[in-house]
Amino acid sequence: MTYRAPLKDMLFVMNELAGLDAIHRLPGFEEATPDTAQAVLEEAARFTEEVIAPLNRAGDLEPSSWRDGSVTTTPGFRQAFRQFAEGGWQGVLHPQAFGGQGLPKLIGTACNEMLNAANLSFALCPLLTDGAIEALLTAGSEEQRALFLPKLISGQWTGTMNLTEPQAGSDLAAVRTRAEPQGDGTYRLFGTKIFITYGEHDMAENIVHLVLARTPTAPEGVKGISLFIVPKFLVNADGTPGERNDVHCVSIEHKLGIKASPTAVLQFGDHGGAIGTLVGEENRGLEYMFIMMNAARFSVGMQGVAVSDRAYQQAVAYARERVQSRPVDGSARQAVTIIHHPDVRRMLMTMRALTEGARALAYVGAAASDIAHQHPDEAVRRENQAFYEFLVPIIKGWSTEMSIDVTSLGVQVHGGMGFIEETGAAQHYRDARILPIYEGTTAIQANDLIGRKTMRDGGAVARAICARIAATEAELAHHDGKAGEAMRAMQSQLARGRQALEQAIAFIVEHGKADPNAAFAGSVPYLKLCGIVLCGWQMARAMLATERVRDTDAAFCEAKIATAHFYAEHLLSQAGGIRDAIVAGAAPVNAMPEALF
Repeated sequence: MTYRAPLKDMLFVMNELAGLDAIHRLPGFEEATPDTAQAVLEEAARFTEEVIAPLNRAGDLEPSSWRDGSVTTTPGFRQAFRQFAEGGWQGVLHPQAFGGQGLPKLIGTACNEMLNAANLSFALCPLLTDGAIEALLTAGSEEQRALFLPKLISGQWTGTMNLTEPQAGSDLAAVRTRAEPQGDGTYRLFGTKIFITYGEHDMAENIVHLVLARTPTAPEGVKGISLFIVPKFLVNADGTPGERNDVHCVSIEHKLGIKASPTAVLQFGDHGGAIGTLVGEENRGLEYMFIMMNAARFSVGMQGVAVSDRAYQQAVAYARERVQSRPVDGSARQAVTIIHHPDVRRMLMTMRALTEGARALAYVGAAASDIAHQHPDEAVRRENQAFYEFLVPIIKGWSTEMSIDVTSLGVQVHGGMGFIEETGAAQHYRDARILPIYEGTTAIQANDLIGRKTMRDGGAVARAICARIAATEAELAHHDGKAGEAMRAMQSQLARGRQALEQAIAFIVEHGKADPNAAFAGSVPYLKLCGIVLCGWQMARAMLATERVRDTDAAFCEAKIATAHFYAEHLLSQAGGIRDAIVAGAAPVNAMPEALF
């Protein structure tokens, strides 16, 4: 089944929930009008549907391969990446001063969703390049920006993020790669980095590695980590690639999914040292790398939304064609397509509701980021930055965990054929499985949500969000007719969900310092509760927004209301049980003696 970008829902969310009209009025975004956004999204849809999506299955069957230090990507990837670069897609949201288009993150997020839905493996290369660009924009010197950014933004070169080492995993305090100063402003790096996405490939003329390493005088732990630019090919004064640097790919991983994306083991310094330059100041590397990490975490959350939408589209197409069993209500004597069966409809509606809710929350988060960067009022910028930062671990953690459920349901809708590779349903499930692990596991996102985003300010931002949810509840309460019935159901379930979230926030704030084991035992359930309630809030807002556009597309509005109603009764209704797991579930978790595991 081919991919079709859900442009109607994307544009609805951008315009009605994320406030694109207000975004384009911000300084620097004047050209990003709703008409411009629609034109960009339509062209992105054409490109991803016609060029990128057809390569998705090919990448699963003919993965990237390694030989003698070189990686050959899936047939067609190199040509597609050239078209991607020539189309300017790498630079959609990056500054015009370095060759980008300077569009809002909101528009770039929709474009990235399409790219990831079309081909998750392919999209990982631009994702990591975006992170490298963000890090250099923030911490790079003027010389580094001038040398590297135009080539990265044009897609001539790609970027990577080099954190993980064999002995370190997620514990970056254990990083051992060393960087020895040469006295001329350069360093020679020695060490091994693993799990480097697109660490070696044949799609671009150079690869810019951003590498965490320690200098000889660095203090122990995370305070002693610095960040270095280590290009695959050293860069000449005129900006062209020169001599090959001493960084080599010694193998690539054989993986469960995303097989076309080469995950490299990189060896630095086997032949005298890989030459690199320091980004920013020594011993501030982790701070700079987190710029890349936060950009990547949001993007990986969008990957969860994207692969969920792809799986949903395929499941619906199959359910419309597969004939099996007579209807349970006796309305026909012969077998019917399985989309008529109640449980298949339940699965499809679950897939749809989860995907639409997560998309809406992510787009709203992207808009908050745009406001935080461009609004002229400092107080408004600060408020939106706090809101965006609160959302990032939820968008990353919830959307990726959700994608496992959605792609698994996609297999289930296919029945036995879902387990057969030829249908393609299993690929979405396998590809999605890495997403809750990438760029910090779900537990790491949840710990961040509790420690930095909830406890640090005493729950102030979390409670402010709950107040905004309560305001939406009030808007839902005064409607008549069939739509009004659905809205009142949403109002009731959203209120229960919001109250459950408030109780969880209070528990975490109360116990976070006095009994951290109690608070953190429920960290992932807390993230899940935030995801369910905040996505439910966006579905409620979507219900209200249909009143503004009903005259232009009544069928779309009816489907949106029905999906939101389903979300309320089947998903928001879970909030109370999750709250109980957070508040009362810590004791049995922490009481279990280690010997019993």
